[in-house]
Amino acid sequence: MEEYRTISGQASAEIEEKKSRFIGHIAFADTEEKALAFLESVRAKHRTANHNVYAYLLREGSRMRYSDDGEPQKTSGLPTLDAIRHAGLTDCIIVTTRYFGGTLLGTGGLVRAYTQAANAAIAAACVVTVSVCVQGRWRVSYAQYETAAKLLAECGAQVQEAEFGQEVCLPFLMLAEHAEAFQAKAVEFCRGNPDLTLSKPFHAPF
Repeated sequence: MEEYRTISGQASAEIEEKKSRFIGHIAFADTEEKALAFLESVRAKHRTANHNVYAYLLREGSRMRYSDDGEPQKTSGLPTLDAIRHAGLTDCIIVTTRYFGGTLLGTGGLVRAYTQAANAAIAAACVVTVSVCVQGRWRVSYAQYETAAKLLAECGAQVQEAEFGQEVCLPFLMLAEHAEAFQAKAVEFCRGNPDLTLSKPFHAPF
């Protein structure tokens, strides 16, 4: 498992080129079903548009697909896919809606406009890095709480809200690569018997 970059949620941005409107819509999609569902939602919203060009890139199976949706070949769908690649993103789809403004842009003009619209959508999105992480819960005494929190911070953990009961429970998220070193510190701090649980590694924004 390796880290990768994707986006969280959805975003959109609009540019204008010679009175043609280009609206770039971007969404997180980690399956073809999600990508196509988003495409259909944009099409439904912009039924009167001249074109709804799209491209998506999925991490699973390195799947990718694009469509010029009636624009001249390789002037729109492929530039949109290239924008996703150049941004280093995966598991996302961009749909660019075009409302024709009456002036032909030519092949080069279309490539530039669709590239700009895709880049504008990416700039508007919340880009996240998804890393290999572990989720943990560490129970400590009130006397140990402050030092335990510092140990977690030293190992780069994202500590969630502490739970205060008879003891203090510290839920946290940590990069998997730091888990072994943290466990060793926890064992030393608790003199061989830390009340600690760690999940199996999984992908999560970090």
